[in-house]
Amino acid sequence: MATAAIILLALMIFADVIALNLFKASVPDAVIIVRELMVLAIIMPLAAVTTQRAHIAVEFLTNMLPPRMVEYFVIFGTLFGVFALTPLIYSGGKELMHQINTGSAFYGDLNLPQWPGQLAFLIGISLCWLRLLAMALGDIVTVWRGEALNFEPTGH
Repeated sequence: MATAAIILLALMIFADVIALNLFKASVPDAVIIVRELMVLAIIMPLAAVTTQRAHIAVEFLTNMLPPRMVEYFVIFGTLFGVFALTPLIYSGGKELMHQINTGSAFYGDLNLPQWPGQLAFLIGISLCWLRLLAMALGDIVTVWRGEALNFEPTGH
């Protein structure tokens, strides 16, 4: 989804630039469409990044701690992510229901509905939340069994 959104973003911007320079007119609602595609391009990869443990990490302090302590910090960070995303999911779901019930649309030539972008946001954040929860539970079980936790990024 994110790759398709980025390709569509590039095509939309290219078409708008060509239309402005050659025809002195813009593509209808190009700014709105680009803004909504940006949501897809940013939010959808979150679950994949989470799976690969490729989030930004500051390790200069944890590198000095014993490995078991670092494992507890990894679990804490994952659980913190679960709790941090929970209000975003609630708020996103509430806003999505409001947009669907009221039929909210963007002001523009095409009168595009607002709910598809909100739905994409909610799906992306929810997938990331589910992935974080699964990772936290898996990490807890691994540490409980006394096994070493593999918390190095797997995407490299």
